[in-house]
Amino acid sequence: MRRFLWALVLTCVLAASAAAQEIRGSGSTFVFPIMSRWIETYAKAEGWPVAYRPIGSAAGLNDIRHAIVDFAISEAPLDSAQLLRDGLAQWPLVLGAIACVVNVDGISAGQLRLTGPVLADIYLGKVVKWNDPILASLNPGLALPDLKIAVVHRSDGSGSSFTWTDYLSKVSVAWKARVGANTMVQWPIGFGARHSRGVAESVARTRGAIGYLDYGYAVREKLAYALVRNQAGTFVALDGASFEAATTDVDWAKDKDFYVSLTDGAAANAYPIMAVSFVVVRARPKDPERTRRVQDFFRWVMMNGQDQARSLGYVAVPSSILPDIEGYWKAGYR
Repeated sequence: MRRFLWALVLTCVLAASAAAQEIRGSGSTFVFPIMSRWIETYAKAEGWPVAYRPIGSAAGLNDIRHAIVDFAISEAPLDSAQLLRDGLAQWPLVLGAIACVVNVDGISAGQLRLTGPVLADIYLGKVVKWNDPILASLNPGLALPDLKIAVVHRSDGSGSSFTWTDYLSKVSVAWKARVGANTMVQWPIGFGARHSRGVAESVARTRGAIGYLDYGYAVREKLAYALVRNQAGTFVALDGASFEAATTDVDWAKDKDFYVSLTDGAAANAYPIMAVSFVVVRARPKDPERTRRVQDFFRWVMMNGQDQARSLGYVAVPSSILPDIEGYWKAGYR
């Protein structure tokens, strides 16, 4: 009996220890595929557990503001004033493209061509059919059906929505004035779906649908996606080269909290709807040791996990800014 009790006590101690060691995060669904891969590989390599809940960027930011998690991930960067007000800090983690996905009979990936202003007009309800003359003029020789466009958007607070609406705000005066950019907006038309999976499923099952989600997800789900004309006037392919080009001439260190936007980049080959995933932590945590563990995990990710990111369609942050991130940590996020 005594041996049994000691075994029970030891089991409880070990379980409590394991729970104490685990660091927890929440937020972006955009980054979840690569986070899952990183967490699994890190646990095998280093023996430390990390848990992550893909609940959307806005919900993740709410969790970190209330110290429910050790870190959040969001594609909606916070400016220095917001970070100071909420007692937070942030740094860039990984980059990725937001693809415009469609479900139109006879159209496969990369065939349809769109522009930013036309996308804004679709989401404003001004262009309502696939055979609209403006779409036909962008796509000569492509058979576009007399079919209503079914607009799909995220219903939850989303970093992908922020990136999408940030881009539309840059290319459309009407969109900026009427809707603006945020993780949640008052969508003029369309129907909402929760998380990236919800958008993918809604577009896949709805004839005539248009939506947005991360490029890697679109490829894995075999969804057709459009080419979007960039600022230089080019309909660039969605690939590593155009994603990397969007980072050209970006001054990552111009803002001490790495506040940057990669949408509507000026480079000739830049894909125009690029997102940056940011790690967000408490600037003055109650348990500094847990924050150190968070930094250790993301240091490992940035040093060892970038090939995995590329394999899933993401883009690594430039290696040139890694010393700046380390300096930001050492300075206590000041």
